[in-house]
Formats: sequence, structure tokens, C-alpha cells
Amino acid sequence: MKIDLYQLMDEINTTITNRYWEGFKPVAYAIYNEEKVFLFNHPNYMSKFPTFVVLSWDDRFVGDTLILFEDYPTAIVNFDIISDFAELFSLLIHELFHGYQHLQGEKRFPDEILGITYPLTRENIELRNRERISLYRAVLSNQAEEIIQFFSIREKRKELIGEYFHYETLVETIEGPAWYVEWKAYCDKSRQSDSDHLQKYGKMLIDQTESCLNIRRGCYSSGMFICLLLDKLSPGWYKSYFQSNLSLYEFFSRMIQLENNHYIKVEISKETDEMIEFVNDQREQEFGQFIHKPGYHLLIEGSMKVNAFDPMNIVLSGKKVLHRNFIKLIINNEEYLFQYPVITYFNHNWRNIHQLQIILNQEPISMKDCLLIDGVGKIKGENTKNKDGYFLRVKD
Repeated sequence: MKIDLYQLMDEINTTITNRYWEGFKPVAYAIYNEEKVFLFNHPNYMSKFPTFVVLSWDDRFVGDTLILFEDYPTAIVNFDIISDFAELFSLLIHELFHGYQHLQGEKRFPDEILGITYPLTRENIELRNRERISLYRAVLSNQAEEIIQFFSIREKRKELIGEYFHYETLVETIEGPAWYVEWKAYCDKSRQSDSDHLQKYGKMLIDQTESCLNIRRGCYSSGMFICLLLDKLSPGWYKSYFQSNLSLYEFFSRMIQLENNHYIKVEISKETDEMIEFVNDQREQEFGQFIHKPGYHLLIEGSMKVNAFDPMNIVLSGKKVLHRNFIKLIINNEEYLFQYPVITYFNHNWRNIHQLQIILNQEPISMKDCLLIDGVGKIKGENTKNKDGYFLRVKD
């Protein structure tokens, strides 16, 4: 995709403030590919480069996210995998909003461990699916009955799963408003109608299999639709949102002031049972597919600590975790970035691992006291090779 960098800069500078969220101002931002980084609005470079500066890519720029680049919040988006300007612009607005949250002192972050260990219980999944449909209908129909149904089911789930429910609401609190401004930006720059976009984002809300496979990501769309519902019920709600310590759902509940006096009967559908079985099977299949991938198998053993990961792309099964995207580990007191799928093994805390399983495209190079891994670097330790692959023992 060909990008007009000056157009991108002008669009962000002229449309972001007060158009999507009152008081929203951009932090630094960058778009990048595997070779170059185009950095805008960074205070360390503004005096010398008032438009943007071109840097060489390094491993600080991974994923579409918010990072602290040279101690300043910086929204980053990989433009290699983006098809049009509307998509690029809206994704940048999303990540820039996370920067705005940072500047506002946002502290309502979820405990990601709960996301990894989230239980797929029959009653909760049945109610969660029903709840999401009610939320979708409430936004599209403006019917009070759907709002009451959504609220009542939510309160029932709060009783059922406790801290895991709180985890969901905190993901919604952080990601829901970011999706909300992303949706506004996409509507602004795309040629399709707002209703078409609402249906597009709505599919992510009511796709039951997808929301069950990816509990965390499923909270993004529910958070966005709570924002849209607040627009209908209390326009201008966002003006006081950052002054509140409440989660987005708690904020919504205070606004609508409904009483939870509706009885919710739970009957487990055949579809729910089939879905849970499907999701569990899919998870095990992912581990199986990983293990049987062609390539150079490497097992690293010893004391390692997870330092960074992609919470949207992890799968837990027993005492092992599949990281689909990337992981940063502290090994021998040094940080290493693995930009491909790995499986980590742990005993008690999933962040403290004792084994790392990798399948490499390039054969590692065995040296006297270390192993050289393509794209990762040299890791010190005793290494051996046998018919099953490579083994590296690092310090405990």
C-alpha cells in the first residue's frame, strides 16, 4: 500500500482533537515495516524534524500497540499488512487513544493472568452469548427491554464468575473506548455507510464461536457497544469518564440506574456444549500442530522469565502456554525477543518458566558456550544436538 505520509500527518492533526473524543490529543506515533520506521510527533525529534523522521527498524517495533519509545508513549502500526488508508488511519487512532489514556493516568488495567486461566464453564458461556446478543440488539433497536435483558444477564454472570467477570469489564474499560474511537475514525474515512460499519463491528460481538475462542478480544467489541449504548442513553458521557475510577460497565450501570430484580433462568443449549468442546479441541490441536511443524526443533531448559507477550495470542493448556505471536524473555539476565510461535512450560506461575520449545526455520549455530539463534541472538548455556533436535541448558 502506497502511503502519503504528509496526508496522514495532516489528517491526524486536523481531525483527531474533539472529533472522536473531547480533549483527545495525539501522542507520538509511528508506522513501520520490516526495514523502516516513520516516526511522527515525538518530543525528542520535533525540534530537528518538525514533520517526521525515518529510522531503521528494530525489535522495539512489534505489533500494533502503544510502546514507550525513548520514554514517551508512542502508537505504532505495521503498515505492511494494511490494505487501505481508512484501515491505517483508524488503527492509528485506536493506538493513539491508548496513548491518551496513558497521559490521563489510566490505571484500570486487567490482570492478564485471569485472561489466560479464564474458565469455560457451561453456565457462564451460555449467559455470555445471550448477553452479547442483547447488547447488540439494544444498540440497534433502542428497545428498553433489550437494555434490561443485557443488564440482568450481566449481573447474573457477576455472581457466577466473580474475579473473571471483573477481568472482562476491565478489558472493556481499556479497549472498548479505543474501539469506539477507531470505529468513528473508520466511518469518517471509509466510503461505506455508518450502518454498514456497525454491522461489521457487530459481527465481532455476536459471533459466538469467535468470542469463546478469544475471550479477551471478545471484550473489545462488547466494550465498544457499551460506549455506543451510552451515546444513546447519555450523550456526552465521555466528558466525565476519565474522572471516574469505575470500570466502563460500572460507569454504564450508574448512568442507567437499573435495579437487578429480574430472574434469569439458565438452560444450557446444545450449541453451547458443542462450542465449549470445539474450543477445547481447537486449543489442543494448536499445540499438536505446533509440535509437528517442520523445522529445527530446539528445547531450552532452565530458569527464564516472561517479560512481554501478546495477550490476544496466547493459549493455555495445563502447565503449558502457546504464544502464537511473540514473546520477550529474560534469560541469563538478558532480554531476548522471539518473533514466532513458542511453547512455554511452567510449574506454578506461568511467567516463571522452566522450558521453552521452539521450531526454527534456520538451523541454530552451536558454539563453545552458547547457541546462536537466527533473529534472536546468542544465548549462553550448554548445548547439545541429537536426532530430536537441539537442546540448550541455561543457568538457573
